[in-house]
Amino acid sequence: MGMPKDTISKEVVEGWRGFVEHLEKSLDLLDKEIDFTSKMVNACTIEWCQVTEHTLDEISNALFSISEPSWLADEDSNKLKALKRKVHDVYAKYKAAPRA
Repeated sequence: MGMPKDTISKEVVEGWRGFVEHLEKSLDLLDKEIDFTSKMVNACTIEWCQVTEHTLDEISNALFSISEPSWLADEDSNKLKALKRKVHDVYAKYKAAPRA
């Protein structure tokens, strides 16, 4: 009995896409939080900065440690590259936020 390669590769890609999708949602939420907080006077407290930076580090580490299955579609690969660029943009926005 042969290995059900198509079924396995489909499951791996779906799992990969789900993981990347959740990272993207998390990054979007953090991006909105930074936008919102940086508009408020004295809102960027030390605690806020520590939590924000830690969260950005976690998302960044996850994004940059994802391996791409060889059978991944170009659109998925491009999405991952775009998210890696976005995490840099969000980090730059965070660093530019006024501090309390």
